[in-house]
Amino acid sequence: MKRLVHSVAVCLSMSCMLAATPAPAAEAPFEPGLMRLAEIFGSLHFLRNLCGEDGSEWRNSMEKLLESENPDPERRARFIASFNRGYRSFGETYKSCTPSAIAAINRYMKEGEALTRDIASRYGN
Repeated sequence: MKRLVHSVAVCLSMSCMLAATPAPAAEAPFEPGLMRLAEIFGSLHFLRNLCGEDGSEWRNSMEKLLESENPDPERRARFIASFNRGYRSFGETYKSCTPSAIAAINRYMKEGEALTRDIASRYGN
C-alpha cells in the first residue's frame, strides 16, 4: 500500500511540474484528468482517515496540485468542488472502515496512479 502511495505522489509531482505551465484560455486536454484526480484525492482523504490513517496527506496533495496549477478563481472553485464531491460521496456511504471501504481505497489508489502516469506521459515535456 505504501508503494502505491509513493507512486501516486511521484506521478503527481510529475503532473504538477507539467501543470505549472500556464494553460491557454481554452480548457487544456488534461483538465478532466486533473479534475478527476482532485476528486480521487477527496475520496482518499475521507476513506484513508476512516480506515485509521490519521493525517492530511491527501488534502496536502490537493493543496500541492492547486499550488502548481495556480488556477484562476473559477477554475480553483472547480478543483475544490471536485475534491469535496469525492469526500462527500463516501462520507454519505461509510460510517466505519469496512472491507468495501478498503477495496475502494485500493481502487482509487490504482486509478490515481494510472491517471497521473497517463497525464505525465501524454502531456509532459
